[in-house]
Amino acid sequence: MLPPQAFLERLKDFGQEHTLGRWKELNEVERDELICELEAVDLPRVSRIARKTLQRDSLRNPVPLAEASVSCIEERTAQERERWWGLGLKAISEGKLAVLLLSGGQGTRLGSNDPKGCINIGLPSGKSLFQLQAERILRIQKLASNRAGSGRLVMIPWYIMTSPFTDTATRQFFEAKKYFGLEAQQVIFFQQGTLPCVTKEGKIIMESACKISRAPDGNGGVYAALKSSGHLEDMAKRGIHYVDCFSVDNALVRVADPLFLGYCIDRNVSCAAKAVKKLYPQERVGVFVRRAKNGPVAVLEYSELDPALASSVNQETGRLNFKWSNICMQMYSLEFLAAVTDELEQDSIYHVAEKTIPSADGPVQGIKLEQYIFDAFPYAPSVAIFEVVREEEFAPVKNVSGVDSPESARLLLLRLHMRWVVAAGGFILHSVPLHLTGVEVSPLISYAGENLEEICHGRSFHVPCEIR
Repeated sequence: MLPPQAFLERLKDFGQEHTLGRWKELNEVERDELICELEAVDLPRVSRIARKTLQRDSLRNPVPLAEASVSCIEERTAQERERWWGLGLKAISEGKLAVLLLSGGQGTRLGSNDPKGCINIGLPSGKSLFQLQAERILRIQKLASNRAGSGRLVMIPWYIMTSPFTDTATRQFFEAKKYFGLEAQQVIFFQQGTLPCVTKEGKIIMESACKISRAPDGNGGVYAALKSSGHLEDMAKRGIHYVDCFSVDNALVRVADPLFLGYCIDRNVSCAAKAVKKLYPQERVGVFVRRAKNGPVAVLEYSELDPALASSVNQETGRLNFKWSNICMQMYSLEFLAAVTDELEQDSIYHVAEKTIPSADGPVQGIKLEQYIFDAFPYAPSVAIFEVVREEEFAPVKNVSGVDSPESARLLLLRLHMRWVVAAGGFILHSVPLHLTGVEVSPLISYAGENLEEICHGRSFHVPCEIR
C-alpha cells in the first residue's frame, strides 16, 4: 500500500518526503501513527522557521550599553525606592499585576528528572523552589491587601508555563502541596510548544520510523503559548496591565516585586529587565547589548558573544564593555506582550542549538530550534534596564555542584537572610564557620527584610535555623 498521493505531494512541497522513507516497513497501525504525526506538523510554519533561522546572520558588531542607560538601584535614594515600592504596591492592590513563571525544564543537570521547581536546595525548612516563590506571592498579596484596606483580599494570578516533560509532574506537585496556600483558581498551568528537530538542511529528523523527533521551543515559546492557550485574553479580562516574568531556577527571585513594578510604571516603559554586573568575562550569562549605535536593546547569549569582545575593557572605567548580565527577570505591559507575540511569529527567527539527536538511523548531528524570552526586547518601543544587587536577587540553580548549584544558592539565601536578622537587631550564634551557614526567614514573614524588628530585636539565633 502506497501513502496517500495528496499527502505525499504536500510533504514534497516542503522538502519533507523523506519522512515516509520507511513506509514499506510499517504495519497498518504504524502507518496510521506516522500520518497522524505528520498531519500534526504545521509544515509551512516549521519550514519558515527553519529557513529564516538557518539563513540568519549572527550579530557581528554589538554595541555596549551606555552606563547612563542603566538604572542602578544602589544609586537611588531611599525616597525614590519608597516611592517606587508604593507605586507598585498600589497597582498590585488594584489587581493590575500577573506573574508568569518559565518552568519547562527538568532538573537533569541536577541529577533529577523532576521539574526544576520541585528541587529542594537544602534549606532548614526543606522548601522547594516552587514553595519559595508561592510564599513570596502570598506575602506580597498580604501587603497589597493591607494597602487596599476594607478587608479586601488581593489575589495575584500566577501563570506557569510547563513543557510536555514537566506538565503532569508540576500539576501533581502543586495539588499534593495544596498550592502552598494559594487558591487553586489563581494558579494557571499551560504548556509551551514543541518543534521538530531538523538537520542543517532543514530536514525533519525521525526519532523512529513512525515518530518525529521533537524538542521544546525554548523559553521564548511562552509568547506563542500564551496566545494559543487564550491566556493573553484571560489576562485582559482580569484587568491585568503588567506581567512579571521570571525563570524557575533562581532561589532569590523577587516574585511580583513592587519596587520593580513601580520603577516600570514611573518610567512608563513597555518592557524592562533586571540586570547584575558580570563577574568575569567567561561567566556563562547572556549580556545586554545594542544591535547598533542607538539601535534596539538585545541580549547575546554567552555562546554568541565573541570571546575577544567578552574580555574587552572600557578604558575610561576599567570595567568590562559588555558587563550587564541578563538574569531572566522581566516586566511587560500587557499591551506590548500582546503585540510582540504576533511580531515574533511573523518574523519566525529562532536560535540554533546543535545537538546529537537520537534518530531511526542512529545518533545524528541535528538542530533544535529555540526562541528565547529576551527575543522580544528589540521589538519594544521602550526598554529599561534595572540593575539590582546580585547577592540579594540572583542565586541560580543550574549545576549539580560548585558554581550555580543548590549548595551555592542555599548559602546565598542563608547569608542574605542573616544580614536581614542582624539589621533588625538580632544576634547570631554559630558552631560552624559563619560563611558556611546562616538564617532562613520564611517569605510569609518577610519579603525583602521588612517586618523583622519585632521578631529579631534583642534575640539570639543559633544558625542554621529557620524563622517562621
